[in-house]
Amino acid sequence: MYLLNYVYFLIITYFGIKFLYSGGETVKSPFDKTVQMRLSGPEMFWCLTFSTGLLAFYAPAGIDLTAIRLMVLEILCFLGLFVAKDKPIWNYPLKIYAIYLIWITIGCLYSPAPFYGFRVILKYLYPLLVCLFASAVVRDQFVFFKSSLWARKIGFVSLIFAFVPFLSYLVPGVFIYSTAQAINYISIMILSIGLFYFTNEKKKNLIYTILFILPCFLWVFRTSIMGSLVAIMAFYFIKYRVKSLPIIFGILILGVIAVFTIPSLRQKMFFDDNVTIEQFREGKLSEDNVNTNAREHMWKDLEKRFYKEHEIIGSGTGTVQNYMYNNFVYGGLIVPHSDFVQMKCDNGLIALILYIICSFSIFSHCCLTYWRNKGNPILRLSAIVAGASIAGVFVTLYSDNTVNYSMATLSMPYGFYGMMLGLNKHYSKDE
Repeated sequence: MYLLNYVYFLIITYFGIKFLYSGGETVKSPFDKTVQMRLSGPEMFWCLTFSTGLLAFYAPAGIDLTAIRLMVLEILCFLGLFVAKDKPIWNYPLKIYAIYLIWITIGCLYSPAPFYGFRVILKYLYPLLVCLFASAVVRDQFVFFKSSLWARKIGFVSLIFAFVPFLSYLVPGVFIYSTAQAINYISIMILSIGLFYFTNEKKKNLIYTILFILPCFLWVFRTSIMGSLVAIMAFYFIKYRVKSLPIIFGILILGVIAVFTIPSLRQKMFFDDNVTIEQFREGKLSEDNVNTNAREHMWKDLEKRFYKEHEIIGSGTGTVQNYMYNNFVYGGLIVPHSDFVQMKCDNGLIALILYIICSFSIFSHCCLTYWRNKGNPILRLSAIVAGASIAGVFVTLYSDNTVNYSMATLSMPYGFYGMMLGLNKHYSKDE
């Protein structure tokens, strides 16, 4: 069955190339199925690319078909920048991201494993290309809605295959790992909350919101739970500003209650699952009782090997992957489960600071765009979804391999941000 993934890969690549260089297609309107609309070739390619990040197409025989798919998409997005009729938008946050990419590329020059460094660069390059392509192509609200709703539909299908017993055996390796799915769902959940407030389909979008936040709790993925809660808090901060503080405080309280009241989460969180919320409230809960799945030991060891005495520039891009792939360490793990730790070890504090500044700048830009455009609900929707998504996904880099799955994870918030940039340019031109 895994062999079919080669066929799926060829089919989706064919349609990607076909759409990018075609005259366009006629599709149904995202809100009125009786109305048809014409999308250009690049717009169709964007809808296809943005909505199918969850499709990994894992292959047998040691071939990393997912990495090949990522590289193909990067090439097509780059070529698409020359096909699009409008120019991509380079602003301050994206220039910082480009400087970050230049820095980690320089890191390959003093890396003991430049091949692994090249792989790291490709994973960081994709979100930027996706963002730039979206900023050049998405100048119409219907393209924003069409691509976003397609992404939600694919996410919903992946939910069905993940939770209906034995159904996943029909398409083995088609969808990306559940950890990446859960991080992808953060952005789709935020999209659903946004549509709840900005459209009349309240019940439908409330159901979708619940559906896409549930998996991280059912799978007991602490990182994506944290990311989901931060994303929701960021959403309400953008929407209500200082007035959101009671809501944010309430979400924090609900998060703490969930840790101590959901048995599976409490068991995974602590070595002694008999701990109580009273112990936490009274400050009697020891850090030694928190179960990090030995991650803290791994992080300290990696930092001791590759970060200490190289704090500013690190040991070279790809150093951590080279060490973990080619040595049986930490019980056989090949990824550090913290992109921030890998960032520090590979490229030092310079890389970490650049990445944090970039992410914070994107979030700030989304906040300002939302607050300054009270009369434009479409632009406000795109801004609040992009800002809350970038905040939620950003915190997952602390304890997961979010960058490793950038095709499914980072592409979502950066895609939303790129669409916000394009729509902002369009409406500014109209004014």
